[in-house]
Amino acid sequence: MKKLLLSISIIVGLSLLASCGVEKEYKPDIKVNEKNVSLKVWVDLNQGDFYRKVVDDFKKEHPDKNYDITVIESESGRAQEYVQKDPEAAADVFITPNDRLGQLVESGAVYQLTKYTDDIKKNNTPTSIQAATYQDKMYGFPVTAEAMFMYYDKRVFSEDDIKTFSGITSKGKLGINLAEAGADYRETPWFIANGTYLYGENGEDPYGTTFNTPEGVQVLNWIGELKNNPNVVAVNADEISALRSGKINAVFSGVWNKDAIREVLGENMGVAVYPKADFGSGQVDMMAFQGSGIYCVNAFTKSPLDAMELADYITNADVQEKAFKELGKIPSNLEARTSSTVEKDDVAKAVIDMTSGKHSVLMPKIPEMNVFWQHMNPLLVDTYKGKIKKEDYPEALDKLVKDITPAK
Repeated sequence: MKKLLLSISIIVGLSLLASCGVEKEYKPDIKVNEKNVSLKVWVDLNQGDFYRKVVDDFKKEHPDKNYDITVIESESGRAQEYVQKDPEAAADVFITPNDRLGQLVESGAVYQLTKYTDDIKKNNTPTSIQAATYQDKMYGFPVTAEAMFMYYDKRVFSEDDIKTFSGITSKGKLGINLAEAGADYRETPWFIANGTYLYGENGEDPYGTTFNTPEGVQVLNWIGELKNNPNVVAVNADEISALRSGKINAVFSGVWNKDAIREVLGENMGVAVYPKADFGSGQVDMMAFQGSGIYCVNAFTKSPLDAMELADYITNADVQEKAFKELGKIPSNLEARTSSTVEKDDVAKAVIDMTSGKHSVLMPKIPEMNVFWQHMNPLLVDTYKGKIKKEDYPEALDKLVKDITPAK
């Protein structure tokens, strides 16, 4: 075993961390035979108690070592910011949304995995594996695979009605965020559903966006026409109150609203994948962005082998199933996703259907996404509100692609 550990390639190369404007060289200090190991773990907000129990179980399963592991709640969406700011003070293991991975890799702040990659590829969904991979190298342990889906009132819609956008909006009112911040997250995948690319086919080509094609213009035109559909209602933070008042009868939303919507609709709450829509070239499956939470290892950790072992443990099938039961997190692990606990939950089944292939696309994880959001949301909102003339849609999309593409 010692020979195996010693043979592991530990040369990640000379990486330069340019955070805070200071270039810094790092060389991971791997201590193979260290018996006393201190690790710090960042988990998501309100999940500390759950993961402290998981860490206690990990320590019990490793009586040969004296582990001192501190679990700290932190904002996963800002993990890359915190790690880049002071990597040596950051956690050894931390959770981050997959779309931040490119920033972490480019800054040299995250450790390329030297172990467990075969098991990760064997045990998780294809898209969550892609989420943990950047430029063909693996940097994280997937722990969730989630996407938005549709909630609807069974008293208003039949199972046939919910199969198409036109079927839904001919029977009842559908709520979508079309006019506020966040419209970009919800509507961008529709362009991809209609045959265009955002940063290339795999989301990693900064010069590969094709929204300014006839297919992209079709989608922008379709969004602009929604304001003329009385059964499409612009909602956002008010979607629960709109559902309660009857202002809407269905809504594109996520697992975070499960309890609130179940309280409103009770046994009449239905859940389903996104419907098909005709953007101009025939019916296609509407898409949502798929996201995956991934646990990464800090490139500056003093104990990367132990950090990787801990990250592997807290993302295993058993822990993911328990995390679903206690935290409502949809697993990325294939075994956990097929457990009876998960399969009997209607919301989990809808999310699994959404993340299983044709209904969602992985959110790109290259750093250029920071620029994309700044330009996409105002374009969509202004289109829906009629601030951009129909004849100007091609020019608007040309400008978008130019603005989000780095100069060569």
